[in-house]
Amino acid sequence: MPAVAGLFHEQATGQSASLPVSSNCSRVSKVAHRQVLARLAFLMRLDELDYRLPPEQIAQRPLDRRDASRLLLLSRSSAAFDDRQFAEFPDLLSGNELLVVNNARVIPARLFGRRAGVRSQPSRSTRAEQLTGKVEVLLTRQIDDERWDALVRPGRKMHMGDRVLFGGGELEAEIIARGEFGLRTLRLVTHDRKPVNEHLDRLGHVPLPPYIERADETADRERYQTVFAKNPGAIAAPTAGLHFSEEIIKRIRERGAEVCELTLNVGLGTFQPVHGETLEGHVMHSESYEIPPAAAERINAAHAAGRPVFAIGTTVVRALEDSALRAAVAGSSDVVNAGKAEAKLFIIPGFRFRAVTALLTNFHLPRSTLLALVCAFAGRENVLAAYRHAVETGYRFYSYGDCMLLR
Repeated sequence: MPAVAGLFHEQATGQSASLPVSSNCSRVSKVAHRQVLARLAFLMRLDELDYRLPPEQIAQRPLDRRDASRLLLLSRSSAAFDDRQFAEFPDLLSGNELLVVNNARVIPARLFGRRAGVRSQPSRSTRAEQLTGKVEVLLTRQIDDERWDALVRPGRKMHMGDRVLFGGGELEAEIIARGEFGLRTLRLVTHDRKPVNEHLDRLGHVPLPPYIERADETADRERYQTVFAKNPGAIAAPTAGLHFSEEIIKRIRERGAEVCELTLNVGLGTFQPVHGETLEGHVMHSESYEIPPAAAERINAAHAAGRPVFAIGTTVVRALEDSALRAAVAGSSDVVNAGKAEAKLFIIPGFRFRAVTALLTNFHLPRSTLLALVCAFAGRENVLAAYRHAVETGYRFYSYGDCMLLR
């Protein structure tokens, strides 16, 4: 599943008194919230999304071949499941499906630097730490050419105006604003006339999730990207796409199915942990997405023809369903609309799906927003029964692990 370095998890938190979106939520988010609550007889407790997973089943590295993973097939209607291999995926298609993939590319968003010590009057005992203390930065969203939202450690010791130097000092970050949930706004500048992105590529690290208990390696720069990855901006991989190889894509097209692409930049909204005892108090960060006109046309045509729309990953679900809800609120005759938007949607059991009819996804963390989405799509009891089976039969879990097909 998509996630980032664990040291930032407790910083990226927040709660809301009522809505599962930010306090200045859009009309779209309010409609989704009312829709969900109308279907819920009671508030869903977080412990209803729990399951037991032995640590040794958390995949620490990818398999040698992308398409060598296992696939658990789950029927949404009958709750029956079947053990398969992902290499069989093209053969499981009828040939009239439209597969929608996320072509976001993960950036080397994790940086290690040292504090430049611009704040005045450090004490004698803290002077060395003040001037040269180690700092870890996770870039979460690019605002413009210079400014980025980021999580910073040690966050409480970093103040407005503080600077962090990376490498030999050729890349510098200055804290220019403080935001919610532990976020800081940084201004990144270079001192050697090279562009910031060039330094990020050289100095940055792959933001592997915290349950991968090792440092990132050179191989992760390729294997933590999907074969669809084109548009830089994500801070975690859309991991359902990691199973696809060029050979698998070729077989899918030979089967008669279509493939189209959208972009959702995976950010805080995907991996932010839930705090509190119920889902309804959780605040979702927005994530930017874009549905190209050609993709929107294909998706709308598939719906009009009664063809299945397969979302390859929960990020695709979030983009498509956010767009579909916007279209419905606007009274559009189309299922989804082309263009750019910010997804603030929090999908929990009771949500009405408008765009997606099948879902390929990895196994997700217990008590997470992603598991809530999957349970909303296929039913909590069905999904958790399939998860128990996956644990008992040795499936590999999370980002570099195996996958499920729910249809």
